[in-house]
Amino acid sequence: MTSADRPGARALEDKAFLLLIAAVSLLFGWILWPFSGAILWGTVIAILFAPLQRRVVHAAGGRRTLAALAMLTIIVVIVILPLTLVAASLVDEAAGVYEKVRSREWNVGRYFQQIFDALPAWAASLLQRFRLTDLGAVQERLSAALMQGSQFLAGQVLSIGQSTFDFIVNLFVMLYLLFFLLRDGDALSRRIRDAIPLRAEHQHALVENFTAVIRATVKGNIVVAVVQGALGGLIFWLLGIHAALLWAVVMALLSLLPAVGAALVWFPVAIYLLATGAVWQGVVLIAYGVLVIGLVDNVLRPMLVGKDTRMPDYVVLVSTLGGLATFGVNGFVLGPVVAAMFIAAWNILSASSEGRPSDR
Repeated sequence: MTSADRPGARALEDKAFLLLIAAVSLLFGWILWPFSGAILWGTVIAILFAPLQRRVVHAAGGRRTLAALAMLTIIVVIVILPLTLVAASLVDEAAGVYEKVRSREWNVGRYFQQIFDALPAWAASLLQRFRLTDLGAVQERLSAALMQGSQFLAGQVLSIGQSTFDFIVNLFVMLYLLFFLLRDGDALSRRIRDAIPLRAEHQHALVENFTAVIRATVKGNIVVAVVQGALGGLIFWLLGIHAALLWAVVMALLSLLPAVGAALVWFPVAIYLLATGAVWQGVVLIAYGVLVIGLVDNVLRPMLVGKDTRMPDYVVLVSTLGGLATFGVNGFVLGPVVAAMFIAAWNILSASSEGRPSDR
């Protein structure tokens, strides 16, 4: 028996090989990290359009390359192109808002003073109880906060302009990767499952949770966000509120958060309208926000998100906030996915310890 055949040597070789795999995997991830966003969204879009891709492959007579090219064209036309046009318009509108704040055309202190003067006696007394009657200090803090926010927004706009080349490169990487994921996604997923050292039922449970949460989170949250943002922007435009597109995008982004969402924008605006004498506009905005915008959140979100993820609303909210804080805009997908995988893994462990089949 040679030294390589001894059990101790074999175990040492196995450990060295596992260490090598971990090292090269980490190094590969480090190399790909600059394109992590492009890889993430390419994977997410491929998962979302996988059922349609299979139908297109069937319609194309099994020619997967032709089907992938057709799907890529459809995705560019219905997803990428509209988002690019909206982003361009948003940059222009955001720059205009920053200029109005910087030039003092928008005076936050004056708006706050108008609201305070219109408050009833009980509300003014409540503000006095909480020591919020020092309008000068409050106005100064509000103005400073808004100015800092506008400067940050302007910095982001400038960064977008300076990073146009990076954006184009990431977009190209995403579309290039998306083509191969659409064409070879089924075979690639089988290879990954074969390489993962888990039992088949555990793999099935984890993969099912992963795909279900991505589809529910992206499909559901984006649908809710787009609908709420569009409805909010429409009412702002009809009421003559400046920068309706900007507020629509802000409402769409905030609607990614369950329960609160778009109300963080339209409700303060409605209060301001009521306090400054635009009573019917304020009443219309409140009624529209509660009955129309709020109804979308209460009806569509449980149908599209909660049913598929099977996660409580508070878990979705906390994981979304944590994901956004940790990973930026990618976090609204990564946060719920990590939470769902955490719950699924512990459900599998619990089921295994009890000797029963694992479920989602």
